[in-house]
Amino acid sequence: MQSKGFPVDWLYELKQKNDIISIVSRYVRLEKKGNRYWGCCPFHNEKTPSFSVMQDEGVFHCFGCKEHGDVISFVQKIESCEFMDAVKILAEQAHMQMPEFKGDEDTHKKAKQRERMLKLLDEAWRHYQDNLYLKEAKPAQDYIKLRRFTKRELDDFHIGYSLDFNDIVNHLRGKGFTNQEMLDAGVVKVKNNHYYDVMAGRLMFPIFNAFGDCVGFSARALEKVDFAKYLNTAETLVFQKSKVVFGINLLKNLKQAGGLDKIIIVEGQIDVIAMHRAGFKSTVACMGSALTIDNANALKKMSKNIVLCFDGDTAGQKATLHSLEVLDQNEFNIRIVWLPEGMDPDEVLKNKGKEYLASLIDNAMPVMDYLIEVERRKFDLNKPEEKGKFVKAVIAHLQKMESAAQAEPYLEKVRELTNVPIDLLRRDLVKDNSSTKKVKAKEEASIVTRENGNIRAVKFILASLIHGKEYVDNRIDYEKLLPSFVEVIRKAKERTVISSYYDYFEVEEMPILKDCLLFNFEEYNLSPERYFAECLWQLADAHLKDKQQKLTEEFKNATSLDERQKIMVALNGISKQLREKSLEDFYVR
Repeated sequence: MQSKGFPVDWLYELKQKNDIISIVSRYVRLEKKGNRYWGCCPFHNEKTPSFSVMQDEGVFHCFGCKEHGDVISFVQKIESCEFMDAVKILAEQAHMQMPEFKGDEDTHKKAKQRERMLKLLDEAWRHYQDNLYLKEAKPAQDYIKLRRFTKRELDDFHIGYSLDFNDIVNHLRGKGFTNQEMLDAGVVKVKNNHYYDVMAGRLMFPIFNAFGDCVGFSARALEKVDFAKYLNTAETLVFQKSKVVFGINLLKNLKQAGGLDKIIIVEGQIDVIAMHRAGFKSTVACMGSALTIDNANALKKMSKNIVLCFDGDTAGQKATLHSLEVLDQNEFNIRIVWLPEGMDPDEVLKNKGKEYLASLIDNAMPVMDYLIEVERRKFDLNKPEEKGKFVKAVIAHLQKMESAAQAEPYLEKVRELTNVPIDLLRRDLVKDNSSTKKVKAKEEASIVTRENGNIRAVKFILASLIHGKEYVDNRIDYEKLLPSFVEVIRKAKERTVISSYYDYFEVEEMPILKDCLLFNFEEYNLSPERYFAECLWQLADAHLKDKQQKLTEEFKNATSLDERQKIMVALNGISKQLREKSLEDFYVR
């Protein structure tokens, strides 16, 4: 039998050879308590462990952020990779040969296309890198000297050079790649049936994912151009600009070596390379002017400590403010470096030295200090009207803090800057906070709902079947009682191990099944047998009453006496079952 493109028995063996505790322990410090292992969740910021791993079932669950799954999905989430990549990682670790993938036609086609595309891009960056040392690459070599790139940096970042419009096309054709494959990978473009390298004459920066696969390129013009100084690969199957972080492969290596305490984010590739040269090895850049949610999700798996070090100009300030909004949603510990006016990190290193920049990073500003400084520079605090606008703007920022105690030191700072009495500032903060909290409370009250009792009954019965509880009543036809879960019930009858449900079903899209796989039976330790019986009757009662209502409608519409008598007999039978709480309609026939 195939599951998600692989034989189920092969996936089972894969999981057996990759014990979930040993895999998770590489990323999370676990401590055994009872029949579970506990640790701080790697997927969200927490101080009290709410992340649990059940070794026998082969699954994990975080009671905080609700992430869950088996060992394959854990690798997917922690490494930010696709199902196929996670399977490959685990297969390599277990020294198991990958079987032929036999998923649906579209999935199979995309997997083959992706594999072929990565091979093409791997060949391309290696060729570009070889070009850099040819005599025809003098413009690139001169630029490298100007930027003071060392051989180590050229090798670490695999920097290359595109000689002309035809070189890479001819090289890849010679390696057996088609024009269409080059086009799909974003390496070339086509005009009048002529395929050409749109990045001709540019310095090439390969973009790698966290696994060290080249997924695209960013190319810098070496001469003054009328169009973009930098060109990026077009969006492809493996390259989406909003998801890429330049240098994340080196960041991952640093983390695995145990040397990652914080991530420094700058604006461009040149800055990343300059920072690495100066010893700031944990520096990365996002592809584009703005950090995205996808970037944040990738980075939070490396470190929760972020230092923003954007350019000291208006654009850099805008990028910082936008990044704060994105990072705030992911609970990072954020600090901000305020670079000298008009300078980027590379220029700071050249003109002021690495010790100066190290001091700026070590003394990077907390978020609220930065926001207050941004507002201070907007207004002339010697003018009453401007001073009032400054106070209002800062109060708006302070409202977002979790407590008045956190805001208090900043109120004191505002008082020092404006001479506005602290009591007035406190009053404004409390007044605004009060109205904000009322609105928020009203919104939360409107969305809070209690779980339907029948849903709770469904979950308890289904969970009991899945986990093979001894009190399950084997006389009942559960497929009739729970017709929406026939396939799940059949797997439960086969005594399917918990982790294998993730192979048979799209658990993420089945919230009830997810809750059943991770069900906490400890809440029902006193009388699970009695509660199971109550749940059975609750669902049977609902079925019988639904049938009773339908028969009553049929009785109203019946035209013959004989038909009415038959319906009445059936209604009387249902009434008797309801009085006696009989389950005979649901017994296995």
